[in-house]
Amino acid sequence: MSFDYDLFVIGGGSGGVRAARVASSEGASVALAEEYRMGGTCVIRGCVPKKLMVFASEYREMFKDARSYGWDVQDGDFNWPEFQSTMSGELDRLEQIYRDLLKSSNVTIFDARAVMIDPHTVRLSTGEEKIAKHILIATGGHPVKPDLQNAELGITSNEIFKLKTLPKSILIVGGGYIACEFACILNGMGVEVVQYYRGAQILRGFDDEARGLVAELMREKGVDLRTGTNIVEMARADDHDPDSPQATASDAAFGGVSGLEKPNDHIVNYNGPVWVKATNGNERVFDKVMFATGRTPNTKDMGLQDIGVKIGRRGEIEVDDYSQTAIPSIYAIGDVTNRVQLTPVAIREGMAFVETVFKGNPTKPDHDLIPSAIFTQPEMGTIGLSEEEARDKEPVEIYCTSFRPMQTAFAGRPDRVLMKLVVSVETRKVLGCHIVAPHAGEMIQLAGIAIKMGATKEDFDRTVAVHPTMSEEIVTMKTPVRTA
Repeated sequence: MSFDYDLFVIGGGSGGVRAARVASSEGASVALAEEYRMGGTCVIRGCVPKKLMVFASEYREMFKDARSYGWDVQDGDFNWPEFQSTMSGELDRLEQIYRDLLKSSNVTIFDARAVMIDPHTVRLSTGEEKIAKHILIATGGHPVKPDLQNAELGITSNEIFKLKTLPKSILIVGGGYIACEFACILNGMGVEVVQYYRGAQILRGFDDEARGLVAELMREKGVDLRTGTNIVEMARADDHDPDSPQATASDAAFGGVSGLEKPNDHIVNYNGPVWVKATNGNERVFDKVMFATGRTPNTKDMGLQDIGVKIGRRGEIEVDDYSQTAIPSIYAIGDVTNRVQLTPVAIREGMAFVETVFKGNPTKPDHDLIPSAIFTQPEMGTIGLSEEEARDKEPVEIYCTSFRPMQTAFAGRPDRVLMKLVVSVETRKVLGCHIVAPHAGEMIQLAGIAIKMGATKEDFDRTVAVHPTMSEEIVTMKTPVRTA
């Protein structure tokens, strides 16, 4: 068979772009197809714009703190359109960088949707067909809405970056990290935020003590967080109660959504307020409802099952330890495989794919002990086992401290931080580290190196503290608070 390319990558996110560039550097002829914007979820509608919004939302408390430190600073109004315009410009710049990197790596770019025809052939939305020796699917995922009547009245994290104006009030439905992050962001920007989560506590799967503190501090900062609560009904406010003055006022205040181009993005035609009834019987009108109730892989209508690629019950592409599908010529990485949905993991999987296929060095992506951060306010950084997971496996000691950090205590804020280590009684290895504090993401990256290397509690103890810092508590906790 004659091939047009050694590798054809479907998807221009972080994982797909990295794999394409590195494979090309190994002498492979490579093409990449992206149907929307280069950069994928992370750059265009995920990590990057979200983190910029996190930065923007933190200034309100900074202004208050500055006055406590002697600065004559006055509160101002947050200008969302100005910020959004600057943010959009930055995303355009980053997208162009991705394109330039591909071009400089001699990767052929197709701005088109690609679907599978057979194990070696892709058909582009332009009508062209390309044949490749290997095909890598890196199409990512997208947010989904619950199976609820009138759910189309709500938005998701895809649309939040494209709002023309900020709503005065918003209901966020969900208890995962995306829901909690945007609850904190919008609260910091001055939006009245109510958050519903059907479970008993937010951030399921994370350490109980750490997520409990995050929930407590979110409430202290003004997020109306209601656990054990969900939506049972929703409707247009004017349809539900056309005489409602609240509905009329909210409709005028909200500006809708603009600039959505991607087929998977939900186009919002209704820009008015939404009436919601909760499981506890409460009824209320919100300017906007945002669903953060899960994500699903982008595998629909790609022709994958028709050619023998196995798809799991959640729509994910099933792969082996080397990211290979049931079809030997087809591989998949990143969120489309629903393994670990993190950008750096997709990049690592892409690198392992190149090692395996183009360098003759079979390499499994390492999914063990991955540090991660949740950009709530304050942040949570975590690596390894939670206390609950660890105690189910073996006897452990828990070293933990919670205190008011110097910077915010001086400003009179009640904020507290948490530093926690989970230690194996038998091996003395640190099995988990959990931090709730400003800049916890920065701290957990460095703590993650030691834990990945197999550091023991005594290794931490031998490390001299950096004083005065919050993170010094990680190496100064000498006595366990409990065993489990």
